[in-house]
Amino acid sequence: MSATVSPSSRIDVPPSVESEVSLAVGGMTCGACAARVERALNGLDGVVARVNYATEHATAVLAPDVSVQRLIDEVASAGYTAELVGPDPQESAAGVNELERRVRSLRRRFFLAAVLFMPLCDTSIVFSVYPSLRFAGWQWLMVVLAVPVVTWAASPFYQGAVRAARHRTTTMDTLVSLGIVAATGWSLYSMFFLDTARHALLHGLARRSGGGIYLDVPAGVTTFLLAGRYFEAWSRQRSGNALRALAAVGTRDVAVLDASGHEERHAIADLAVGERFVVRPGERVATDGEIVLGSSSIDRSVMTGESQPVAAGPGDSVLGGTVALSGRIVVQATRVGRETQLGQMMRLVEHAQNEKAAVQQLADRLSGVFVPAVLVIALATLATWLLTGNPTTDAFSAALSVLIIACPCALGLATPAALLVATWAGARLGIFFKGYQALEASRHVDTVVLDKTGTLTEGQMTLTDLEAVGDADEREVLRLAGALERASEHPVADAIASAATSWLGELPEVSSFVALPGVGARGTVEGHELYVGRAEADPGRLHGLPSTLAERCAEWERRGRTVVVVHRDATVIGALAVSDAIRPSAAPAVRRLQDLGLRCVLLTGDNESTARAVASAVGIDEVIAGALPAEKVALIRRLQDEGRSVAMVGDGVNDAPALATANLGLAVGSGTDVAIDAADLIILRDDLSVAATAIGLARKTLRTIRGNLAWAFLYNLAAIPLAALGLLNPLIAAGAMALSSTFVVWNSSRLRHMDPDPLLAGPDFR
Repeated sequence: MSATVSPSSRIDVPPSVESEVSLAVGGMTCGACAARVERALNGLDGVVARVNYATEHATAVLAPDVSVQRLIDEVASAGYTAELVGPDPQESAAGVNELERRVRSLRRRFFLAAVLFMPLCDTSIVFSVYPSLRFAGWQWLMVVLAVPVVTWAASPFYQGAVRAARHRTTTMDTLVSLGIVAATGWSLYSMFFLDTARHALLHGLARRSGGGIYLDVPAGVTTFLLAGRYFEAWSRQRSGNALRALAAVGTRDVAVLDASGHEERHAIADLAVGERFVVRPGERVATDGEIVLGSSSIDRSVMTGESQPVAAGPGDSVLGGTVALSGRIVVQATRVGRETQLGQMMRLVEHAQNEKAAVQQLADRLSGVFVPAVLVIALATLATWLLTGNPTTDAFSAALSVLIIACPCALGLATPAALLVATWAGARLGIFFKGYQALEASRHVDTVVLDKTGTLTEGQMTLTDLEAVGDADEREVLRLAGALERASEHPVADAIASAATSWLGELPEVSSFVALPGVGARGTVEGHELYVGRAEADPGRLHGLPSTLAERCAEWERRGRTVVVVHRDATVIGALAVSDAIRPSAAPAVRRLQDLGLRCVLLTGDNESTARAVASAVGIDEVIAGALPAEKVALIRRLQDEGRSVAMVGDGVNDAPALATANLGLAVGSGTDVAIDAADLIILRDDLSVAATAIGLARKTLRTIRGNLAWAFLYNLAAIPLAALGLLNPLIAAGAMALSSTFVVWNSSRLRHMDPDPLLAGPDFR
């Protein structure tokens, strides 16, 4: 049994039953931090926890005797902060101010460091190689350029290192901070206090340098690592947008009916199960419920993906977040808050994002061993040189060389450099991927699940067919039908009216208009009584369809089109068919995916006949229709349980949980913000075939990142012993470190020159 912990609950009181809680964790700077918090929480009896570094949330299942305050205290003892996240969808989606503040802070620090680093690097090289160019006060110019970078810009690293030291542990921040401080201190000592001439005689490798000026080294480390931190924080901020966009689908207040039938506006949080509320045309339904009075055409596309509104009347269920298009209805609430389908969708997105955040950067996974090892090697180098009778300057120079050569500049740059270049290349191809998940998942994808409405189709109804019978011609049928439908807000009516206006211009006026929800419309045009709608909906007024027209209508329906019949004075004069047009790129996109050996499945909330027609047109054999958001998630999980790695392509709010659950989520850029924020890859171009190219680019980028990381670690393994033996002084070590970073940048820049077609060929894609 499980229960939701209310934000108003006392966090120092254990729950009466086993419960699941969510904590917002602050202070984490790398994957190693998340692992440390997770170990601390799981060390408590009766707690099973997972910590998501990407979203900075910890999800824990508590035994009845464990209080939330105990979890918060344990996180604090590990050196981080934690606070309870409330269960209300809008509350949990709103707690993003801290992350936004951090993104702004990192952006400012990175820009300052980048602006000062380049002139600092140039002057440092010039004054080292050509000492004759030094002028009175040259040291202060270097200090002015370096101090803002190594103090204010680098302060996040110092804060992380201090926090780790207080809890007797180390992180990447520890190594970065020591390297920055040591290089800065040694440079200041060299510039202001060291006898440059004597130092040059003692150090043959430094003879041409005129002394150890390394201020560009800590500035470079700071600049590059800030770039990586900024990109990571920005990616996490984008991930949180999915929940905020889902929360925006709901309403803030509702018109509740009291016992006497009067309306009163209440906050949605105050609505209780069993209360009745009013929904007017154009308004969103506040919560899940049952209609008790009135009827309306309900647009459920935001929740189910259905391309057409459905008629709903007394006794029918409605979902919160859907829109009433016509008619005032009174609804009795049956589910509120997190129990509504919208609330369940938000939980699905939250849980799916927590599950897939387990993939971390290789540098973070190894930092727990790498950082202490480098510190031990640096101290051992210093001690060995001193104990063997070498000068203190030589011993310090060798130890500093170890710290500088091992400073994880290339490690920190390996992933963000490749991602930044790939983002630029992807934008050129109409692709945007938001983080590391897309790269990791793309390697193993073997099944692609595609949504229908708005993904394979345009998402907008258009007139596709027109047939006239009797003494009427096609222009007359379209003119009369367009005049009547212009008074309606139904998507089918809008498609007919738009086509009539576009092709025929000015249309006659309609009077005595009556909307028939889920059926059609009736009115008077030019003295004739018109009915446009379903043929079977008004049998008492019809003389029957001519056989030829009936056959044509049946053929249109087999093709998945919506058919309406036009009657003038109760006589059939024609029929029209509207359809959500299939994207021109849909069939080529499916063929490209299938040519790559990927299994394609069409998954939609629309009806079976329409889904089958679209699937046949684009070349997909497997079709699952009538699926609600939770059923879409269940299908993807079933495929995953079968050992499949699933990519989901969608565009709607109802696709967001499935996009988040899939191993790789691809959102069509013309879709809703919710889908875009829940996905890992976004297709910006109005060309679905780019989906295959996107997977290819992600795989190429992943290969580049792994190459960068491999080089960075191999470089450290080879260079650290040389530095410890004194074969590399700090200046040469700085140059070698810069060369390592240059290689990473060059290797990443190769992604800029890739064309779409080569991405689909060769072993990298298969």
